[in-house]
Amino acid sequence: MVFHPPVAIVAKAGDAGKYKTGLPAWNMLIRGFMSGAYIAMGGALATVCSTGIAYAATLTPAQVAANMTLAQPGGFASAGMAQLVLGAVFPVGLIITVLTGAELFTGDAMLAPMAAFIHKISWMQVANLWFFVYIGNLIGSIFWAYLMATGPFVSFDAAGVATVTAFGTRAIAIAGAKTSYVGMMGMWSAFMKGIGCNYLVNLAILLGICADDAAGKFFGIWFPIMAFVSMGLEHSIANMYFIPAGIITAGISNTTTTVTWINMWTANLIPVTLGNIVGGMFFVGVIYWVAFKKEIAALK
Repeated sequence: MVFHPPVAIVAKAGDAGKYKTGLPAWNMLIRGFMSGAYIAMGGALATVCSTGIAYAATLTPAQVAANMTLAQPGGFASAGMAQLVLGAVFPVGLIITVLTGAELFTGDAMLAPMAAFIHKISWMQVANLWFFVYIGNLIGSIFWAYLMATGPFVSFDAAGVATVTAFGTRAIAIAGAKTSYVGMMGMWSAFMKGIGCNYLVNLAILLGICADDAAGKFFGIWFPIMAFVSMGLEHSIANMYFIPAGIITAGISNTTTTVTWINMWTANLIPVTLGNIVGGMFFVGVIYWVAFKKEIAALK
């Protein structure tokens, strides 16, 4: 496996960002749609795979301490098990995105600014990429959310009446948890989780750049993504799938939920997106650019 040194990784990140900002808007939208759908595929897989053990997350601290066995299929309950399963399978979306050349807003939150630092492209070009990729990601994510909500998350009888499945119930519960941030401290919590998430996502991007072969990219991406999901951090594009999946599933199956298209933005996507930008641009892009600025200049 070919391993690129850190300075080469940073330089390659800047080159990638320059290429991305030079794409026409229609191409940014298409590639954004692709990645939005891919991340949603990972989210859907995580929802399904964690359904059988999701009840573990509802344990009280006393129950966790006692390592209680619940009277449900699946037996022994661990408070972190559902999160571990979520984290283990979710990375498929970013792996597909990186290996097939799709565009993900959270990765571009680091790559485009890196290009601005290294290649002196304009910040208007950076904003242009962010805008069109974000819209494309949103469309792709909602498309996959609708597909899942009318497929595995509900079952229809002969009259066309929908009944929510166990997977759909899990999807609605995830959407509810994602929009539970209320008040100033709730928004601050979502913002900080957004920072932590994209810090790890962009370290995954750098590790993916680090290797030239598919296996190296796979493992470089998988570990940081598994970590952020298992820790319960917030990814704006993933939430563009998780929350609509719950809303649409609840609507089709007439299941009561407090999640709406409005609080999807006010109670999650706005503070999480801002946190993702800070986590990617400053904690990875700026820090790595400052750390390797002299070495990158020497490569030219």
